[in-house]
Parts: sequence; structure tokens; C-alpha cells
Amino acid sequence: MSNRFIILDRDGTVIVDKHYLDNPDGVELLPGAVQGLRKMIDAGYSLIFVSNQSGIGRGLFDVATLDAINQRMTNILEQEGISHKGIYYCPHTPEENCSCRKPRTALVINAIAEHGFQPEESWVIGDKAADINLGKAVNARSILVLTGKGTKTNEENLVSADYEANNLTDAADFIIQTDNK
Repeated sequence: MSNRFIILDRDGTVIVDKHYLDNPDGVELLPGAVQGLRKMIDAGYSLIFVSNQSGIGRGLFDVATLDAINQRMTNILEQEGISHKGIYYCPHTPEENCSCRKPRTALVINAIAEHGFQPEESWVIGDKAADINLGKAVNARSILVLTGKGTKTNEENLVSADYEANNLTDAADFIIQTDNK
């Protein structure tokens, strides 16, 4: 297997979306997250997180708080035997029109430069249109999870993902089945 990556949104995809989570104690994994992430790793994929965190730009929390939240999530996942290659985030508000806010591609381009993977061999998984559109923008395959805001995103027909999954376990099963054909 080549160097294949799964690019994951954080809030609403792996952890419960608490709407501008500003406390590490609020990190809570979604049902199916551990099982799905473990399946992905066991199948030889590497994981990275790409997340819009406009709460920083809005002054709701600072980078140190975000780092503590991300570390808490990392610690919880590591206790389950799940590791990742990095967490990339955009601290800007939508009004700042930056190049790193999903669905723009700067964060994924940075991850590609750091880890040397091909986006065409990768998957982007998230619960919002920005996640799916990021996948399309970098020529990766995309999965909309119906956790977090995923059901609303689906009902509003905001995007057309390659697959719609109930959770990360369902997504992992689809990825493994698709890539092993």
C-alpha cells in the first residue's frame, strides 16, 4: 500500500460538536469514532486532522486553549491505541478570506508537503459542506458523515460526497472495501 492518508474534520466528525469548544474537559468522542479510526489505522492509513477554528479569530478562545483541546483529544485517542500524524487548523474568521479556511486548500497543501502523500489516494471525511468541498478541491475522495451537522448538510443537499456514512465505523468499512477492490 502506498502512503495513503485520511483527512478528518474534528468537530462533528470525531468529537461531539460543542459549538466553539473552549475547554479541554468538553472533548467527547462520537459513537463509532474509536472503532472507525482503529479500522483505518489497521488497514494502513495515516490520519491527519484539518479543522476550521474561527473561535480564535472571534476572540472566544486562544491558541493555547485550542492546543490543550487538541492535546486532550490526542490523549484520549492514544489511550485507545489510535495515533495521528498531525492537526492542522485555520484560526481565521470567514470574513478574513484566508487561504487556509476550508474549503480552501492551504492546510492540506502544508500536510502534503510535510508527509508526502498523494491527495488522489486519500479521503476527506467531515460533516459539513466545507469538508466535502475541500476533498473535491484537492482531488481526494470524500465522505459525508451523518454525525454533527452531517444530517442537516445532507438534507439541504449542500454537497455531493462520494459516500454518506452513518459514522466513522461505516466510513472506514466503505474506504477499506473501496480501496481493496
